[in-house]
Amino acid sequence: MKDFLKFTLATITGLIVTGVIVFFISILVFFSMVSSSESETQIRKNSIMMLDLNGALAERSQENPFEFLLDDEYSTYGLDDILSSIKKAKENEEIKGIYIQANSLATGFASLEEIRSALKDFKESGKFIVAYGDTYSQGLYYLSSVADKVLLNPQGMIEWRGLAAAPMFFKDLLAKIGVEMQVFKVGTYKSAVEPFVSTEMSPANRKQVNVYLASIWGQLTSDVAESRKVSVDSLNAIADRMIMFHPAEESVKCGLADTLIYKNDVRNYLKAMAGIDEDDRMPVLGLKDMVNVKKNAPKDKSGNVIAVYYAYGEIDGGTSSSTGEEGINSVKVIKDLRKLKEDENVKAVVLRVNSPGGSAYGSEQIWYAVSELKKEKPVIVSMGDYAASGGYYISCNADTIVAEPTTLTGSIGIFGMFPNAKGLTDKIGLNFDVVKTNQYADFGMLTRPMNDGEKGLMQMYVNQGYDLFLTRCSDGRGIGKEELDKIAQGRVWTGSTAKELGLVDELGGLDKAVEIAIAKSGVDAYTVMSYPKKESFLESLMNTNPGKYVKARMLNGKVGEMYRQFSILENFDKCDRIQARVPFELNIQ
Repeated sequence: MKDFLKFTLATITGLIVTGVIVFFISILVFFSMVSSSESETQIRKNSIMMLDLNGALAERSQENPFEFLLDDEYSTYGLDDILSSIKKAKENEEIKGIYIQANSLATGFASLEEIRSALKDFKESGKFIVAYGDTYSQGLYYLSSVADKVLLNPQGMIEWRGLAAAPMFFKDLLAKIGVEMQVFKVGTYKSAVEPFVSTEMSPANRKQVNVYLASIWGQLTSDVAESRKVSVDSLNAIADRMIMFHPAEESVKCGLADTLIYKNDVRNYLKAMAGIDEDDRMPVLGLKDMVNVKKNAPKDKSGNVIAVYYAYGEIDGGTSSSTGEEGINSVKVIKDLRKLKEDENVKAVVLRVNSPGGSAYGSEQIWYAVSELKKEKPVIVSMGDYAASGGYYISCNADTIVAEPTTLTGSIGIFGMFPNAKGLTDKIGLNFDVVKTNQYADFGMLTRPMNDGEKGLMQMYVNQGYDLFLTRCSDGRGIGKEELDKIAQGRVWTGSTAKELGLVDELGGLDKAVEIAIAKSGVDAYTVMSYPKKESFLESLMNTNPGKYVKARMLNGKVGEMYRQFSILENFDKCDRIQARVPFELNIQ
């Protein structure tokens, strides 16, 4: 018995000691991870910056403690990190050029256009850009075409085929399970409801999609034609040939690529471009290295701040399908904008909007916060891939609106959707009864269709919401309501067309918006600061839902577009029933 107690006690003691040791080792590992992520990168002579693109693009980077749960083949990049890194590479004399390794990147064309513009600016330094791909996706070829040299695997391909939009429709699926969507909308082109009530695009929606696809494709072909010295007509002819299925040599002959080369030989190719002997070292700096490069800028002591506030994702409507992060929380945004309004050091605010819209109520709340902020200091909006419907609602009252030519904006209109699940409850044998004190006491019950009186009230409410939306945009843009209504009606426009219509003031990216904010602020000395503040590693560890993050990232990486469209249904119960939103999934490929 003594030996038993002795061995039991020894085992328990051993487990405790082991646990304590593991705990302290974990603490040491944790702090070493934090310290290593904050250590400054020292740039050595003859360095090359590498943009290894294989994953999804977000507006801002945010270190995620659960990144290690996924392999390194699929990453999330911050547009802010990419743009700042390109600028640092331009300014640093030790960096000889940029190497783009083009694999895949889930993002919109406006973001690609912004990166491409930054790369074009980089080339003005006299440094080179080289791009390599085994298989170039259409978006990444557009980005890579700005390079001095486009390299292609001898057995590779360049996807260049034109644009298509193929939305998914759920009507028949819902009918099979006994669910009908009751829809109320204003706007001939407000097509967000179509996936739930139709099996194909309406003529009006097909018309608007044709127009904005042609506008985006026109911008892409124009930019590629300029960079590659190939005419727009030739680029369209190449697209119609489906060059991706021809031997790789054809891509060189028609001017899309410069050289066929295997990836193993790219390093020596880069050394030759940089004027480095094959035997000499050529340090390669990845995006994470560049983020930790100190920016060569004198520290401003004036205390003046030009604030860049990021508002991206759906407005009060669930999470991002690519990163699992929350979208625009109207309560948080109005609180943050109030703080910027009250901060005397903040001299101007750039509101960076990348949103397809969402809750009409949340959009109105943010609109009011922007209006109050505008009373105290200049507000400039910079639009990303989307700033449509609710995204345009929160932008329309700014002093100046800046968008990329391929930004999707407008979509001034609202809708409401209420499911009727009577067919489903009948299928599974559920019955309901009701006792009520007033005519509409049971309004909104999902187990029966709406009656005519309820439908009339809902349509009246939606009409009022549309009229308010028109009023906000009319006042903000200085366009008469009747004139504005002709270009509203829920119609989506590209940034270039929106400028012609008066919905946008300037074409350009975030840098352009910051320049305008600085000019309007009237200050000579300033510091540009980003808001809201990024979470620390520890805050991110405490706040991130690992299950949601991993699921969203893995599903997005494996089934791409299909998952993003089905995620609409996943978040439907979290959305307000009155929405100011673009079509649920534009699905441009």
